[in-house]
Amino acid sequence: MRLLDNIKIKQAQVDQEFFPFFHIENAFNENVDPAELVNNFPAIESGGSFHTENLIDGSIKNLVDELEGNDFKQILEDKFQIDLSDAQVVTTLRGYSRSKDGQIHTDSKTKILTVLLYLNPNWNSSVGNLRLLKINNSLDNYIKEISSEFGNLVAFKVTDDCWHGFEAFEGKRLSIQLNYIHPQSFQAH
Repeated sequence: MRLLDNIKIKQAQVDQEFFPFFHIENAFNENVDPAELVNNFPAIESGGSFHTENLIDGSIKNLVDELEGNDFKQILEDKFQIDLSDAQVVTTLRGYSRSKDGQIHTDSKTKILTVLLYLNPNWNSSVGNLRLLKINNSLDNYIKEISSEFGNLVAFKVTDDCWHGFEAFEGKRLSIQLNYIHPQSFQAH
């Protein structure tokens, strides 16, 4: 059973005004049980990004496999009109947000694309939501705010002006992040 709704993802429009990105709410097929995915997410009690190589089985492993798979990569290539055939993918999990996280930044030039998928059922916080920004010095001047609610997916092309961040939040905040890396830069990750 597929977890992701690839049809819905394919239909998402890429916004090109400030930097190329797309966002969809609930990227999952309708029969996906949020509780099963959340319960299968590794217990991460500290800040930082954690690699997925220790995932052995279960629904989170299946989800990571789909996200890293050729079907999803083809969707990204089509949407952003780029060739990812030589790119390496690095997938990390985050389970806890520290108050120092979310500072305004652009992603490293070693990255081609970033994909974030949030896994927080009943998210009702007004902070801790990703903001895609128009400029590099204000979280209040944003293009779009992406809730950390379960199923929200955002993907963006890494450019010199792909500014993003979020208002400080401390607490549980589950996400999966994929980065497509330039092949010559892979060892840095």
